[in-house]
Amino acid sequence: MTEIGIGIIGGGYMGKAHAAAYAAVGALFGTRLRPRLEMVAAGSPESAQTYRDAFGFARAAPDWQALVADPAVGAVVIASPPQTHLEITRAAAALGKPVFCEKPLGASLSDATEMTQIAEDAGLVSMIGFNYIRTPASQYARQLLAEGAIGDITWFRGEHTEDFAADPARSLGWRNRDAANGCMGDLAPHMVNAALALMGPVASVMAEIETVHSQRGGDDVTNDDQAQVMCRFASGASGHLFFSRVATGRKMGYAYDITGTKGAIRFDQEDQNALWLYLADGPEAQRGFRKILTGPAHPDYLPFCQGPGHGTGYQDQIIIEARDFLEAIADGAPRWPAFRDGLEVAQVIDAARRSHAQKSWIATATT
Repeated sequence: MTEIGIGIIGGGYMGKAHAAAYAAVGALFGTRLRPRLEMVAAGSPESAQTYRDAFGFARAAPDWQALVADPAVGAVVIASPPQTHLEITRAAAALGKPVFCEKPLGASLSDATEMTQIAEDAGLVSMIGFNYIRTPASQYARQLLAEGAIGDITWFRGEHTEDFAADPARSLGWRNRDAANGCMGDLAPHMVNAALALMGPVASVMAEIETVHSQRGGDDVTNDDQAQVMCRFASGASGHLFFSRVATGRKMGYAYDITGTKGAIRFDQEDQNALWLYLADGPEAQRGFRKILTGPAHPDYLPFCQGPGHGTGYQDQIIIEARDFLEAIADGAPRWPAFRDGLEVAQVIDAARRSHAQKSWIATATT
């Protein structure tokens, strides 16, 4: 076993999740590289010290620049706002340090393109954080599709819907401003990633994007609340994507339906330990969707629990990401999803924005 010092930039919601993941991943997966929580940076030295004490880091950094430059930090995890992603990646690449970046990949398509180029030019191990597609159920759905279990795919419906912005009396602060913080920058990338992972490249899109509440908690809202996107996949299948942060009653509505010529698949993240499978075989009177409860027979379940139906949770998805990143570093080879996969998501999002502006179908740059 070899140790590697992990530096995490950002100590909030995702910073805490990554810190907990790197504290647990070695024991759960027996990784060749054993991570050490070396250093954390935050918005101020005082915040960094608070996170150091809370999460068990060896040291707190005065700023992210000091963290990236520190020789004891062998890999960098970016869990800070999108506007910081490009500059941090540039600094880490100059030192040859692997980078894991939370989605989205930068604040714009331009950022995502440059970050991908930087990583590939430097031969840098890079990954982007799309955690929801890593549930055992969704990994199994990908396996079923690869095996042709439901035949030729004809239709995909995906959504990422939540209601944290549904109350117009509640201020969202910084989330009310800048495109990268709106629904298309925050929620949409997760479901676009799922569509690409499950269906393959998106060839063209037709989108409508809207701001439902122009004011929220007395603040002007300058970004979007929800969007719907018709899409055509390179495979020829058609689809529809919907994203919303104002979907009253939805807490984690990351869900998809996939229709094939021989069956269908359904999944909803609010019931993340179940996959619904329909196979068009046997007597008609006995056909119907079957509920498959995930267990040790499904990908990446057994390290967490030996009992079928006991389930995995959100934090486990982040631990699986940490395993993949450490394996990529140990092998010196990329693991999906790398920065280029994040760029493909950004290209679809950009095409959707242009479609909305032009009110027409737009070809993406991903095929």
